[in-house]
Amino acid sequence: MKALLLSAGLGTRLRPITNFVPKCLVPINGKPLLEYWFESLSQIGVDEFLVNTHYLHKQVQAYLEQSQFKDKVKLTYEPELLLTGGTLLANKDFFNDNKPFMVIHADNLCFCDFEAFLNAHKDRPDNCIMTMMTFYTDNPKKCGIVEINENKVVTSFYEKVDNPPSNLANGAVYIFEPEIFDVLSQFKSDKIDFSIEVMPLLIGRINTFLNDIYLKDIGDIPSYALAQIEVLDFVDSIKKKV
Repeated sequence: MKALLLSAGLGTRLRPITNFVPKCLVPINGKPLLEYWFESLSQIGVDEFLVNTHYLHKQVQAYLEQSQFKDKVKLTYEPELLLTGGTLLANKDFFNDNKPFMVIHADNLCFCDFEAFLNAHKDRPDNCIMTMMTFYTDNPKKCGIVEINENKVVTSFYEKVDNPPSNLANGAVYIFEPEIFDVLSQFKSDKIDFSIEVMPLLIGRINTFLNDIYLKDIGDIPSYALAQIEVLDFVDSIKKKV
C-alpha cells in the first residue's frame, strides 16, 4: 500500500520551535514526529511513502537519508505550497497501481487500530470513495466538524466555524479510492484546498472511522507540551500489554 505524508507546512503556530525545525520533525519523547507515522503505517503494510516538503526541506531530506525507512520513501519538493488536493493531484502518477491509498496530515500525533481503519474502508458503503478518520475534539471551533448518518457516512461538514453542531472532528487521515482523481481533475487551479473545495463535493460519499484511542494536532505550544506527557502515558500502557 502507498501513503502520502503531507509534511510541507510552515508550522507558524509552533514558533519559535519551528524557526529551526520543520513541524514534521519536531521531537515527541525524543523521536521525530514523522518517525511515528513511518513505524505505525509500516506495521500495516504500507511499503511506499511519498513525503512532500517545502519549509526547511533540506532538513527533511537529511533526516530521511539516515532513516531506516529511506528505501521506502520518495520526496517531492514544492517551491510553492499546493495544499492537500493540489499536492495529491500533482503526484497522481505515484498512485498508479489503481489501488486504495492513504493521505495523512503528518503534523498530527496519532495512535489507533490502523488495521481496523483499513477494514472500515474495505467494508464502506458502496457509494463511498474515501474513509475519513474522525475523533472527538475538546476544541471544535478549531477543527473541521462532521455530522454522520447511521451508516457512518458524512452528511454535513463544517470547517472551523464559530458554532459547530458537534465535536466529532476530521482527523485528517484518509484512505482514498483512485476515483478521487476524477474529482480533483475538475479543478483548474494547481492549488486545491481539500476541506474547503473538495469536501463539499463528496458529501454522502465519505465513510468514517472513529479513532477513540489518541489523535492530537500538536500545532501550538500548549498542545505540543501536552503531547510530550500524553505520549509517555500511552507508551507505558502499551508496554503493560506486551
